[in-house]
Amino acid sequence: MSKLEKFLRSRFAAALFAVLVGFVISAVVLAVAGYDPIASFAALFNGSFGKPKYISNVIIKATPILLTGVSVAFAFKTGLFNIGAEGQYILGTTLATMVGVTLNLPMPFQLPLVLLAGIVGGAALGAFVGWLKAKFGIHEVITSIMCNWIAFYFCNFIVNTKTFHKPDSSSALPVNPSSYTTILGTWKKSEAGKEFLKGIPWLREILLKTDINAGFAVAILVAVIIGFVLTRTKLGYELRAVGFNRDAARFSGIPVERNIVLSMLIAGAISGLAGALTITGIAPHTISLLAAMESYGFNGMSVAFIAGCSPIGCIPASIMFSALIYGGMSVQQSLGAPSDIINIMIGTIVFCTALPGITPVLADLVHKKREERDDARTTKNGTPLPEKEA
Repeated sequence: MSKLEKFLRSRFAAALFAVLVGFVISAVVLAVAGYDPIASFAALFNGSFGKPKYISNVIIKATPILLTGVSVAFAFKTGLFNIGAEGQYILGTTLATMVGVTLNLPMPFQLPLVLLAGIVGGAALGAFVGWLKAKFGIHEVITSIMCNWIAFYFCNFIVNTKTFHKPDSSSALPVNPSSYTTILGTWKKSEAGKEFLKGIPWLREILLKTDINAGFAVAILVAVIIGFVLTRTKLGYELRAVGFNRDAARFSGIPVERNIVLSMLIAGAISGLAGALTITGIAPHTISLLAAMESYGFNGMSVAFIAGCSPIGCIPASIMFSALIYGGMSVQQSLGAPSDIINIMIGTIVFCTALPGITPVLADLVHKKREERDDARTTKNGTPLPEKEA
């Protein structure tokens, strides 16, 4: 098998094909609508990576998408469809806010408790869905969707309570500063910090003009750990075995029901962590009344499928997805092109990732052409090819 054939049969080739098709179709739509595709894509990339603060904002926005993507990918690898990542994320933000407002401890104690609150909230919602699946056979898609709305209205309920409501606003009180995960949050606003940053314009732009925080580093660590657990541990083997064939797993002694609940619990915990990191890392460090879903969980599903449900693959996929969303605003501001073009591109990319058989077909065509060429050379020379060339 040639290197080209191996590449075409890889997950990366399928994802790259989907991205290219997304750009091509978006270019056609832009051209038909009367906009210059080249200028539009240039504005897209410039709006995503043209300045240090743009890159910082892309990374900040990628953090919750990466974590919810890993959540969906993990569940999918174990045979479950965690469409409830959105609700788990919302519940994570809600409980993190409640704990962050109620407690005001030193940072080494406060921050872990706030993050733990978000993790527990997401894990509880995920475990509940898993329990309903394991105990009563209720499909997780149905219960996850219902739990999304439960989390949605619970968030709005908490915002309106006397304990947490911020007067004259539509949001809750912000968490105490000891809950923050922002990088150099206090120092960069001090006189000494500002004086130091004057000599480093790019760092000044990142630290003072964005909510740069430690969330993305945590998200990468979680993705690596989940990838390791799935492929290198006994727990991961059992979870994947249950997802692949529950009857065979049960026959081999693996506790199927327990692993279903555990899988959804872990997936929910990851989404809950995404919500907690949003509250601790991004201003205004609180929750607000929701008029619609925030879509972090649904965007995470797109990221998971673009990455082929690989936790590690979710890292570059989340950055690309975040860049498209963030840079898409520049397309509208610079050229007047509707930002819906970006949604068309994203939809096309996700659609193409659902067609994983295309690149293997191309690999088969390459293999067939190679065989025909080798046969033609053999016939012409009258002797068979050496083994290493066949």
